[in-house]
Amino acid sequence: MKKKIVILGSTSSIGKSLLEIIKKDKKNFKIELLTANTNYKDLINQAKKFDVKNIIITDQTSFKKTKTICKNKKINIFQNFESLKKILPKKVDYVMSAISGIGGLLPTYKMIRHTKLIAIANKEAIVCGWSLIEKELKRNKTKFIPVDSEHFSIFSLLQNQNVRNVEKIYITASGGPFINLPKRLFNKIKINDALRHPNWNMGKKITIDSATLMNKVFEVIEAKNIFQLDYKKISILTHPNSYVHAIVKFNDGLAKVLTHDPNMKIPIFNSLYFYENMNLKSKPLNFNILNNLKLKKVDLAKFSTVKILNDLPKFPSLFETALITINDYLVYKFLDKKISFKELIYLINKITKLKEFQKYKKIKPKKVEDIYRLNTYVSSKMDSLGI
Repeated sequence: MKKKIVILGSTSSIGKSLLEIIKKDKKNFKIELLTANTNYKDLINQAKKFDVKNIIITDQTSFKKTKTICKNKKINIFQNFESLKKILPKKVDYVMSAISGIGGLLPTYKMIRHTKLIAIANKEAIVCGWSLIEKELKRNKTKFIPVDSEHFSIFSLLQNQNVRNVEKIYITASGGPFINLPKRLFNKIKINDALRHPNWNMGKKITIDSATLMNKVFEVIEAKNIFQLDYKKISILTHPNSYVHAIVKFNDGLAKVLTHDPNMKIPIFNSLYFYENMNLKSKPLNFNILNNLKLKKVDLAKFSTVKILNDLPKFPSLFETALITINDYLVYKFLDKKISFKELIYLINKITKLKEFQKYKKIKPKKVEDIYRLNTYVSSKMDSLGI
C-alpha cells in the first residue's frame, strides 16, 4: 500500500528536497496535498509532476492566478487550511511541515490531527508553540520527528535511551562566515558578506541568523522543549566543518556523536524512512575532517546574542514569541540596509531586555491565536522604536 503524504511548504528548499527523494521511490508514495504561499508556478508544476489532486495557495493574488491557470485541470485548489477535513477525511501517514516563519505554526498545529506522523522543520512552531504542539500530538496520538539536522541527530542518538540519563547535549554551530573574523572588523561587514555561508545553502533570513548565531539560540530552545531538558544541560560548540551535528554525553560516562555531510537531504530522508531501514547513497566518512574537528566554545565577545540563553524562562512562555519577532524585525532591517551587522547584534540584546517584552516570560500561550496576536503587537512596538 502506498504511503500517503502531505507537504506543507512544498516549494521551499526542504519541500523540494523531499520531493526529489520521493521521485526516486514514486511507486511507494501518494501525495495527497501540497501547499505554498506565493510560489504558484512551482506549486502547479509539482502537482502535475506528482499527480496531486489537492493544493493550498494562501496568498490571495497567487490563489486567483492559480485558479485561472488550472481552470480546466483536475486539481482542487484551496486558499486556506479550513478545508483539511474535506481534503483529508482519513489520517495520512506522513506530513512534512516545511513552511518558513511564524506563519507555519497554525498549519502545523492544524495538520497534527490529520496524520500518523509529522516531521517538523518549522523552527517557530517548536520555539513559540511547543506547549500547544505537544498537547495536540498527545491528544491525537501522532508521532513526531524533528527535521533540523541538530535535533534530528539528538533524536536519533536518544533512541532507546531515557532522557534522565543525559548529562549534557552539545549542539554544533558552523559559526557562519565570521567564525574567524576579529570582532574589531564587525563594523565593516556588508550584507553580501553575511550571506556567504561557508557550508549551507539557505534562504537570506536563516543565513543571517547563522551569521549572528541567533539560529543556535533558537535551536537550544527547540532542544530544551523537544527533549524536556534544562537549559544548563545544553551547550553550543562552534564547528566550522558542520560535520558533527550533535554530541550526547550520558551519566554512565559514555558519549555518542552523530556526523553526516552538511546536506539537509540526509535528515529529511531519514525522517521519511525512519522506521524502515532504507538506503541512501552518501559519501564515505571524511577522516580528514574527523581528525580536525575544531570543536570550541562560543566566543561570547563576538557572538553576544548567545548570552540571551542565560535570560530565558525555565518554562515555555510568550517571551519566545517576542524574541522571534524582535529578531525577525531586526534581520529584515539589516537586509534593507537600515542598520549595520554590528548594530543588529547590539539591538537584539538591548531590545529583548526591555520591560515591555520581559513581562511575557510569566505568560504562557493558551492557544495559537495568543502567539499570533503577540507577534503583531511586538512588530508594531518595534515600528514605534523608529529603527
